[in-house]
Formats: sequence, structure tokens, C-alpha cells
Amino acid sequence: MIDFISFNLCHVVSSLWILWTVGIFVCLILELTSGDFFITCFAIGGLFAVVAALIGLPFWLQVLVWAIFSLLSIRLIRPRLVKSLHRRGEQRESNADALIGREGVVIEDIQPEHSGYVKVDGDQWRAISKGETIVKGKRVRIIDRESIIVTVEEV
Repeated sequence: MIDFISFNLCHVVSSLWILWTVGIFVCLILELTSGDFFITCFAIGGLFAVVAALIGLPFWLQVLVWAIFSLLSIRLIRPRLVKSLHRRGEQRESNADALIGREGVVIEDIQPEHSGYVKVDGDQWRAISKGETIVKGKRVRIIDRESIIVTVEEV
């Protein structure tokens, strides 16, 4: 019985690198939802913990390696990543705001005081015009956006 327990304990301890690897992937998946590179730093710490596990360090030392390298990543790597992300300043355009200035094709007539639809880069957007009728098939440029409705003018 004791041999069985010690065998399982040795097997678990020698497989800790798998636990750290799963933790790395979980952190990277979670990072996709935040986008601020904070969780990525824990994944970087996890890489060093994997190395510590592979060379056979005890679990408490692996956790210490993970914590130290995670904190170092937060302090040294994250600021550079955030700076490169915000290279153009805080005036980043969202996906919808980036539509302004883009061109598309009318796929449903746009009548004065009624909306129609335009297709821009494969996406359909409800559109209005500045008082003019724009018929299906005409090329238009997006000049403004209010919520999910774009204002267009004929090109």
C-alpha cells in the first residue's frame, strides 16, 4: 500500500510540468478576453515553472519560480508590450469607428428619411444619407456613424 502511494506521489511530482503547461494555455486564453497583457505575464512565469519542473525542483520552489518570474514580467515586459499596443496614443478607433472614410456598395436603396443597407468589406450596415436618394449598386463613402447606423454619401 505504501509503495503504491509513493509511486503515485512520485508520478504526480514528475508530471507537474503538465500542470504548468495547462496553466500557461489557460492564461493565454484568458488574455484573449482582456487584451492588457497582465495575464500573459503569468503565462511567462509558467514557462519558467515548466523548466523548474523538468529539472526536478520541488513543487514549492516551482511556485516560487513562477511567482518571481511573473512579477518580473509584470514589471519589465508588460510596460513595453502595452506601450507597443498604444503606439498611436489613446485615440484608437474601435471597429465601428474605423468604418468612417471606408467605401462600400448600396445593397438596398436609401431613401430620404428612410434607411437602407450598404455592404462594406463583406459586412452589411444600416445606412442613411444626407437627404438624397441613393440607389442599389452605387458606391458610397461612410462619413459618420451613430450607434449601428452609418451615414453615407455617393462617391
